[in-house]
Amino acid sequence: MPSTAIEHISYDEAAHELHVKFVGGGTYTYYDVPKPVYEAFRVAPSKGQFLNNFIKNRYDFRRHAA
Repeated sequence: MPSTAIEHISYDEAAHELHVKFVGGGTYTYYDVPKPVYEAFRVAPSKGQFLNNFIKNRYDFRRHAA
């Protein structure tokens, strides 16, 4: 099911970085995210709920300038 808040997610396996682009235009990189977490995020029925429950406040991140 498409997310109303998240436009796109991708994962850099070598760097263990999760990239999340939001519909509003913000893009975030989360660091040291294990691949199984990305894979679960990718198939989660609610991307926003998964992000809030399992990624936010658990991994360091950086917001990229638009």
